[in-house]
Amino acid sequence: MEWLDEYEKLVIRMNTPRVVIDNAVCPTATLVQVDSARKTGLLLEAVQVLADLDLSINKAYISSDGRWFMDVFHVTDRLGCKLTDDSVITYIEQSLGTWNEPERPAALEGLTALELTGADRTGLISEVFAVLADMACSVVEARVWTHRGRLGCLVFLRDEEVDTERMVRIEARLGHLLRGDSSAGGAVAAVPAAAVAHADRRLHQLMSADRDREGASPTSAVSVQSWAERGYSVVTVQCRDRPKLLFDVVCTLTDMDYVVFHGTIDTTGDQAHQEFYIRHADGSPISSEAERQRVSQCLQDAIERRSLEGVILELCTPDRPGLLSDVTRTFRENGLLVAQAEVTTKGDMASNVFYVTGAAGLAVDQSAIDAVRQRVGMDCLIAKENRPQLYQKAGAGDQDNSNGGGSGIGLFYLGNFVKRNLASLGLIKSCS
Repeated sequence: MEWLDEYEKLVIRMNTPRVVIDNAVCPTATLVQVDSARKTGLLLEAVQVLADLDLSINKAYISSDGRWFMDVFHVTDRLGCKLTDDSVITYIEQSLGTWNEPERPAALEGLTALELTGADRTGLISEVFAVLADMACSVVEARVWTHRGRLGCLVFLRDEEVDTERMVRIEARLGHLLRGDSSAGGAVAAVPAAAVAHADRRLHQLMSADRDREGASPTSAVSVQSWAERGYSVVTVQCRDRPKLLFDVVCTLTDMDYVVFHGTIDTTGDQAHQEFYIRHADGSPISSEAERQRVSQCLQDAIERRSLEGVILELCTPDRPGLLSDVTRTFRENGLLVAQAEVTTKGDMASNVFYVTGAAGLAVDQSAIDAVRQRVGMDCLIAKENRPQLYQKAGAGDQDNSNGGGSGIGLFYLGNFVKRNLASLGLIKSCS
């Protein structure tokens, strides 16, 4: 920075977030404090980094004084413990304590992203992976969401396998598949992976643009009120707590061009209460009833897209051509619907998570799970119940966990989930 004049250095220092991580103040959680003069996107960046590490934000305080913004998060890991791993703490400090946005994962370099939207139907995702396998495309990563009869999907392919001519054929075949017989239509687009800043955020954008909210009845309490004296709109969210809830809410507000000036987040038991004082980026509050209803509906959709109950199937096995096509076809043949999927590869290993339900969203038959595991492999495919509350709340570690085998299953799931996300960030080795 020697070539910069003193004023430029001052601007950089003011806009570089100061990150403080403290394990001494609170007896049950690690405090992560981020403050800066830069308001645009800072809150979302902080929440995104914590969410990508699958950390639980039990409480949070968002405040601003003049042009200075400060966010404080009470954070625990998935087991309700403070953060003690130095590599995780260092990663948070380095990711947030920069002038620029957090760097994109190096794993996305040399990849092309396919963005898919369309009307969901039984076996559709299996057909998508079958087309890609038939076109000799290796799926490096993928994210699949379904919501109210619509599908949103991101698939990352290696650049060397998708030259321009082949990509035209892929888009044509997948476009025909997604459109099907539905009047609602479907779409497929290929973009450089670097253009996808964050997979979950992009899926929210895709599904919102695909209007998956139409014809919906609210299942979560979201209110938008006016505080005219102070020039704020007050957004309140009251719903069941779940992983990445805060990210989904903040992401939606940010993508709608609102800035959060103040806010409080609190969880009691399995219930989350979030309150945000917001304005447009130009400083004006929400000004019409139609806009209030739109904000409320968009937030309800963002909350519901990942509020799933059913069975989680985790697959860890050596990667091979056609693996995803074969596995998802086995699900379909046994009456299992893929509601969501997270596909990752690390080296020659595939680590995939599928959220499945029975036909028409009904409960999953245990015999179907057993049949799928027998077919795919009992050792490499693990089944777990997807309970609404996955986080172990801070201070709840002394609760009785002796009933049946539930405790063992829960701890296995939590530990495996944390390891998988640390591996995706390059902090530990995958499937070791």
